[in-house]
Amino acid sequence: MKKIVNTIIYGDCLEVLKTFPDNSFDLIFADPPYNLQLPKNRKLIRENGTEVIPVNDEWDKFESYEDYDTFTGNWIKECQRILKPTGTIWVMGMYHNVFRVGKIMQDLGLWFLNDVIWVKTDAMPNFNGRRFTNNHEILIWAVKNKNCKNYTFNNDFLKKINGGKQMKDTDWVFGLCKGKERLRDENGIKSHPTQKPLKLIQQVILTSSKKGDLILDPFLGSGTTAVVAKALERNWIGIEKEKKYVDLANKRIQNYNK
Repeated sequence: MKKIVNTIIYGDCLEVLKTFPDNSFDLIFADPPYNLQLPKNRKLIRENGTEVIPVNDEWDKFESYEDYDTFTGNWIKECQRILKPTGTIWVMGMYHNVFRVGKIMQDLGLWFLNDVIWVKTDAMPNFNGRRFTNNHEILIWAVKNKNCKNYTFNNDFLKKINGGKQMKDTDWVFGLCKGKERLRDENGIKSHPTQKPLKLIQQVILTSSKKGDLILDPFLGSGTTAVVAKALERNWIGIEKEKKYVDLANKRIQNYNK
């Protein structure tokens, strides 16, 4: 394990996770595929007439709910195995997938601590006016099983940054990843379609880990977890199956050193 700490492993997480020993990680943060695919030939158009580019990458495509459930169950089961009894796991989702993910986690015996609501201050509106603006995402926070008691929760620190009051599961209110933080190519196109804001990952890591802890992100994407973990003096391992994102994340991490 020492040889791969603070590195990105290029590969499919379903296979890579199997190579880790039991009870290895203090914290796991997972931002998995949401299964966001639109029906064929359907487009999202902004009020100004421009088209919204949806998530259309192969890694987010599944044949059916059953296919998605099988994939989800396989990676969560491995994460449960390699999570320390004193560790916690965070899994992100939204209405497309989070209820399926939550059921699978509970069926496997993971014990929920909270469902934390990230309230987005600048969410994209519902353009056709047929339903509410989707203004939040959910983070399921859980331990390995119901017998786990001595997990890290930095309550005193969270109270300090929350005006002396105990933080609520709806106090995570901040914007999307935009501006200079958003990675873009030479044409101004988003380098990764679902890049999460640094503040979100920072909040997760500061909530539930200590300096020197080992953090796993099985869907590393643009590398945000690695960048934040490094800045906060945590160790980390990332898994990413898309070579272009491995290169993107490695470059981002290297630039952090400068």
